Amino acid sequence: MRGHIVKRYGSSYTIVLNLGIDPATGKRKQQWIAVKGTKKDAEKRLAELLHQIDTGTFVKPDRISVAEYLQRWLQEYAKPNLSPRTVEGYEYIIRYHIIPTIGKLLLTQLRPEHLQRYYSEKLVTFKANGKGYISGQSVRHHHMLLHKALATAVKWGLVSRNVADGVDIPSAHRTEMQIWDESEVTRFLETSKDNPYHSLFYLDLFTGLRRSELLALRWSDIDFFYGQVSVSRGLHQLKDGTYIFREPKSTRSRRTIALPPTAILVLKEWRTRKEAEALLTGKPVNDSDLVFSTIEGKPLRPDTISRAWQAAAGRAGIKVIRFHDARHTHASLMLKQGIHPKIVQERLGHSTIAVTLDTYSHVSPGLQEAAAKKFDDLIKLGHNNEAYEGVR
Repeated sequence: MRGHIVKRYGSSYTIVLNLGIDPATGKRKQQWIAVKGTKKDAEKRLAELLHQIDTGTFVKPDRISVAEYLQRWLQEYAKPNLSPRTVEGYEYIIRYHIIPTIGKLLLTQLRPEHLQRYYSEKLVTFKANGKGYISGQSVRHHHMLLHKALATAVKWGLVSRNVADGVDIPSAHRTEMQIWDESEVTRFLETSKDNPYHSLFYLDLFTGLRRSELLALRWSDIDFFYGQVSVSRGLHQLKDGTYIFREPKSTRSRRTIALPPTAILVLKEWRTRKEAEALLTGKPVNDSDLVFSTIEGKPLRPDTISRAWQAAAGRAGIKVIRFHDARHTHASLMLKQGIHPKIVQERLGHSTIAVTLDTYSHVSPGLQEAAAKKFDDLIKLGHNNEAYEGVR
């Protein structure tokens, strides 16, 4: 028998692999690997290990290094289960940060103190030597990667516990949000009318869509009759220049948003312009075509849009904010108008209303004062007006 399963206490099993006879001692070699879960999970893991032995890719858990394991994890877990953009980011962190620091350690020898020291050095060393500051939020991304990878190592029976559970990670300092007020939005749109991306900028400010969502819109996603736009995917560009379309991470991000009349008019004018361009290329505009694209119909580069946005803001003579801050501007202005946070959550595609309220807590003071005044106006008591006059 090449391998068998032994039931242990609780919901855990041990896989016993028979690795042949040791020529030096003449004794049978065995490898014991713990598996948490059901017997079916253990049987599946046994089949995987036997396949690795057959293909020559099996490595004893006590001899695999952190670097070897993470590279294997990227190939066998990350690439089949995560988005290409996420895998690309993980590959960068693993290659340029984790492997040079703790990659030589054996996976079974990795301890919480190794990770704690790694996080601390990333926060201090990079700031001191001028290579760029690694923020607490960035270190948290490193921790999430390691925690996910080590959780897989536990499932695979390579380690008995996830050492990332025993580490204190730095707190994340949220980047200060920059938004425009009504007058700045008006000035920006008026001064950018001749900008080739004016329609895209307009739709962004009036819907709060993410950049990836805007660039992935097709004409079939625009309903001119009912005045709606459907969001069902995003466009991302990888470092090698490849464009990928992917569905939203959550069901909340897949949504339908009502468009104001002016935005519908802007989109109709944009459609007319695209049809005029199509006469030059000889390719008619189809519903499957991208709303915002090059004249050849190819996707726009996300970074190009962000640079054009900031340049347009500079020409308008207003404070320059990130393209993503247009989304924050849309939400903040709606909340200040008294729009219910639930509606704002649905327009932005947040997973819960708590995310919306937490993200835009800076708007809360004004909302609180308005709510208190409205309740005062609703409940008419004789001393209300007199009391208000006294404290005004």
